[in-house]
Amino acid sequence: MNMTFIISLLEGLWGTVVLSVLTFIFGGLAGFLIALARISPVAALSKGTAVYIEIMQGLPLLVLMGLCFYGPGIFGYDSLTPLQAATFALTLYSSAYLGEIWRGCLQSVARPQWEAAECLGLSRWQRMKTVILPQALRIATPPTVGFMVQIVKNTSVASLVVGYAELSYNAKIINNSTFQPFLYFGIAALMYFAICYPLSVQSRALERKLNVANR
Repeated sequence: MNMTFIISLLEGLWGTVVLSVLTFIFGGLAGFLIALARISPVAALSKGTAVYIEIMQGLPLLVLMGLCFYGPGIFGYDSLTPLQAATFALTLYSSAYLGEIWRGCLQSVARPQWEAAECLGLSRWQRMKTVILPQALRIATPPTVGFMVQIVKNTSVASLVVGYAELSYNAKIINNSTFQPFLYFGIAALMYFAICYPLSVQSRALERKLNVANR
């Protein structure tokens, strides 16, 4: 086993982690705003974000990433770097799915809870912050972490369109040189598992903690 190839895989792993973290941050922030807009009493916000979600969920991630990478250049703007294009595409993609997941979690909080908070004279944001969001968080934890795991694995699409050097891309380059696909793709699989498994473990621990806190 060549140490140079292992270092290349570790560099690809770092690229996967960086892209995943950026997607979690920007996609999560945008998804939260979309979720709030979806349940807004303002019809334009609710319908506008519903259309956005339908469009993003209807586009394959591969196509979306290609549009983000090649689109600016077509319109005369500077092209995005591979990392920028991949982050932008995954942010659009994840914000639509997280927004819809969290919208469902917010609306799954029992209606009497909303009404009781309103009777206390709290503003809409105060009702969200003190009553609705803590309950929705417990419901949202499993599907959110499940989607986060999918994002980690979907970062591999970035190498197909924009040439971003993440883990699967580096594994493919090494395989082209060594013709040992089982060895190096196997190592890459273990590295993906090393990222995704702790997320699932922490999700279950957080879910148990939230369930205890709400008994």
